[in-house]
Amino acid sequence: MHFRRRSWAHKFSDAFRGLKRAVRSQSSFAVHLAVAALAVALAAILRVSAGEWCLLAGAIATVLAAEIFNSAIESLARAFGPGWNPRVRDALDMASAAVLMTAVGAAVIGMIVFGPRLLALVGLDRW
Repeated sequence: MHFRRRSWAHKFSDAFRGLKRAVRSQSSFAVHLAVAALAVALAAILRVSAGEWCLLAGAIATVLAAEIFNSAIESLARAFGPGWNPRVRDALDMASAAVLMTAVGAAVIGMIVFGPRLLALVGLDRW
């Protein structure tokens, strides 16, 4: 198989096509995107520090990237056909586990960044 060189414009076009596909075809990606938008809005409202913005942005990007990788593996698995294969199942389960791990990590970061501010808003910061 021979691959020809592609321009950066084509490479970015393909990447945005993949992103569009993830948004439109994967309900899990849409959920993660909505949660990310809520986190960004909350961070803006609570005026988090620059360092906290970096933590949140890194967590959001990691979860979304993991979800896209998971979706890519699911798409490849479907290309093999509808038959059951234990190795394909294992690959799909591991990809899902990666998304779970990144989402849990992002939730912990969210609790560290938002928790004290939200507790202060409801008057529970004195405990």
